[in-house]
Amino acid sequence: VQLQAFGGGLVQTGDSLRLSCAASGRTIVINGMAWFRQAPGKEREFVAAINFSGGMTREADSVKGRFSISRDNARNTVYLQMNSLKPEDTAVYYCAATSLPYTGMVVGAQVRYKYWGQGTLVTVSS
Repeated sequence: VQLQAFGGGLVQTGDSLRLSCAASGRTIVINGMAWFRQAPGKEREFVAAINFSGGMTREADSVKGRFSISRDNARNTVYLQMNSLKPEDTAVYYCAATSLPYTGMVVGAQVRYKYWGQGTLVTVSS
């Protein structure tokens, strides 16, 4: 499975941006998908996750109410809609996929995700 994320860029505080992540290869093994991010000098952190059907999602407290995750299985693509962006959202955003089932609170654990994209940089200016 290969994941390619795109859609990052330079925006201003309060702007919106939508990231996309397209999966290719043996996509039939994919169950849950997620977004993580890594800010300069910080560890990579969980942003949002979604189950296979798209009916269950979870977002980190830091982005809840501003970011939303969705997916289009026909296109093998997961999206991250980011609204009301803040400078602290500046980071490289990574998409990830797992064949493991969506299981509530542990969906934010990076160790659960076997497949990772290359990352796309989002910079929010103040």
